[in-house]
Amino acid sequence: MLRQPILAVTALLTSVSALPLSATAAEVNIYTTREPGLIQPLLDSFTKSTGITVNTVFLKDGLAERVASEGESSPADVLMAVDAGNLVDLVDKGVTQPIQSEVLNAAVPAQLRDADGNWFALSSRARVLYTAKDVELASFNYEDLADPKWKGKVCIRSGQHPYNTALFADHIAYYGAEETEKWLAGVKDNLARKAGGGDRDGAKDILGGICDIAIGNSYYVGLMRSGKGGEDQVKWGEAINVVLPTFKNGGTQVNISGAAVAKNAKNKEQAVQLLEYLVSDEAQKIYAEANYEYPVKAGVAADPIIASLGELTIDKTPLSDVVSHRKQASELVDKVGFDN
Repeated sequence: MLRQPILAVTALLTSVSALPLSATAAEVNIYTTREPGLIQPLLDSFTKSTGITVNTVFLKDGLAERVASEGESSPADVLMAVDAGNLVDLVDKGVTQPIQSEVLNAAVPAQLRDADGNWFALSSRARVLYTAKDVELASFNYEDLADPKWKGKVCIRSGQHPYNTALFADHIAYYGAEETEKWLAGVKDNLARKAGGGDRDGAKDILGGICDIAIGNSYYVGLMRSGKGGEDQVKWGEAINVVLPTFKNGGTQVNISGAAVAKNAKNKEQAVQLLEYLVSDEAQKIYAEANYEYPVKAGVAADPIIASLGELTIDKTPLSDVVSHRKQASELVDKVGFDN
């Protein structure tokens, strides 16, 4: 008498156990070039908040090429990268898809996201001026780097580094290639040493009396002064003042970390949910604390070290426009022999 019911229950259990895991557990797959230690706290917080499992593939480089080669079979749902140029490259490779999100549009300033919704900034860092303690500057314009009064007093890393090509590309957006070439030649004439090293070397060389001013990223100030870079770097950080430069008719040049939804995302809903979480107050606070980056969402406080640098007014030029001048900026660097 019990044989038919038992057979029916057995068949039901077999069919349930045969379902793919994704049908019973929400998940999202990320491909990222961001360092694991910087984003894992964010992903852990997202999973704790939503119950969605995050599977992550960390790539040193070649993100766009990897996803393009995988085609429709790519498991990637979210593509995360540092530098606006890398995000634009993802769009150019055809591996992203536009999304419409009121949450993202409200949180991310227009110049820090793709106009069509292909990518969004999640955090930013400013290109700032380090100065010797005896150099008193209440303000500074990027244009003034070429002023002859700074001859033999400027330190900067390679002009071909993405941090600098972005700044130079922003200058092109304002003034055009011809004026930017003259400006770069003027900056080169003012160098205290050959362009090279890293941003923190600028602070080190100011301490060593090699230069009076240097260009560097804001988050390095946090890394130096906090002690996370070691005792020597604390000395470098304490040896400098920091000014937030602006273009004469604009704001401070910034670059970003950001993310996009992959073209062939199998978990699109969860992908959008993750991006929206990453611009929440909770996640933006984690960004600020993890690597001394500026939150992109208004009203979320930066780390106290970064907040002490002053109020940041982000340059109005859309990053997509800045990126469009990257190649031209790189060519001008070579043309004026900036790194020679």
